[in-house]
Amino acid sequence: MQPKSVTMCCLDALKIDLKGLKEEENILDFDLTDSFFQALDGSQLEHGALHVSVSIRKMAGFFELLFHTEGEVTVSCDRCLEDMQQPILADNRLMVKLGDTYSEEDDTVTIDENEGMLDMSWFIYEFIMLAIPIKHVHAPGKCNSVMTQKLEELSGAVRSSEEEEGQMDPRWEALKKLKV
Repeated sequence: MQPKSVTMCCLDALKIDLKGLKEEENILDFDLTDSFFQALDGSQLEHGALHVSVSIRKMAGFFELLFHTEGEVTVSCDRCLEDMQQPILADNRLMVKLGDTYSEEDDTVTIDENEGMLDMSWFIYEFIMLAIPIKHVHAPGKCNSVMTQKLEELSGAVRSSEEEEGQMDPRWEALKKLKV
């Protein structure tokens, strides 16, 4: 199956009619671009290029969705604040069952049985966000040199002002005595 490219105006490609799926395993492929992130209201990410493969197995009473996501997104470096490419590689599982009303509990989603439609866009976005490390910094030597120099100057100024005072905060001094 040819991957579908998801654009801003067609997040509809990420909506699946679960009731219309065949009994066999169904595999859907999507290529997500910047327009995917821009189309999501409230998205913290704006840029990325990812490939998402979704395997859907229809079982007795529920559906098992296995997501495989790989690519990269653009995030700000925590050290120099410049944009950097953050690789994403994630495998996630989502269980979906049909019921009376929509609900989400742990990794199980219940959707309205009469409608039978599942919008995967926000789930995919959340899986991408969970795959981004808490701390993201450039590889050593790749940070913006001007910003790195400024940080070193400022951290040196803080150290030299402490040295000029000749004293350490008494609380830290007390803690140093505990050190063996």
